[in-house]
Amino acid sequence: MLRTMRAFWLESARASWGGSTLELPGVAAAVVPAMPQRSVVNCVVYEDADALGAALDQLAAAYETAGVLAWTVWVPEADTRVQELLTAAGHVFDAEPMGQARELDGIEPPGEGELDLVADPSPDDFEPVVAGAYGWLGFGAAMERLPFHPYVARHEGRPAACLGIFDHEGDAGVELVGTIPEARGRGLASRLLQRALADARERGCRISTLQATRAGYPVYSRLGYRDLGRVQMWERREPAPEG
Repeated sequence: MLRTMRAFWLESARASWGGSTLELPGVAAAVVPAMPQRSVVNCVVYEDADALGAALDQLAAAYETAGVLAWTVWVPEADTRVQELLTAAGHVFDAEPMGQARELDGIEPPGEGELDLVADPSPDDFEPVVAGAYGWLGFGAAMERLPFHPYVARHEGRPAACLGIFDHEGDAGVELVGTIPEARGRGLASRLLQRALADARERGCRISTLQATRAGYPVYSRLGYRDLGRVQMWERREPAPEG
């Protein structure tokens, strides 16, 4: 799961306007100045605690130079050493979604007519859903060339649910699942994910991994995802400039 996360966020940063990556021994960072206050896209994944500790000042300088005000480090819940290291460096615990995975054998797409699917969705199709679900404005411009297979479903004729599948080494990584508030509770995201996973299996993916929020956890569990353990987000945030 962590390898897929690393690959996805680095490719997303390279695809975004003005984005870049910083890759050091045992540490990789996605830098997305187009979304300077969104730490989830400005994120760090590490393989070695010592390497992360040695790189923290360089990471902070890179984000500051790029004008990024908030960035986060993804930390497995058992890594108390890194949690202590980040606390000392001024990071704050932000969230701990549950890592989950499932094999793709046996996944079935929704039945005919159960989903009003947008054919070949563009970033503009994602824009209203991500804005409604996450409060992210300007997403289409920031992530113009999304490095995944995009899916959007309509409700009452307009885009209402979205997600992306990032294929990496046989893993169908699930990213940016969202439903606008007025369309929630109708099973849109579940059916959309079933469709996407069935397609991923046809492309040759064997498993799927994701990071489940509290709201998404019951949905994914009903679809057969099993727990891998929590992965924490340790955020460092600078105050927005005045004026």
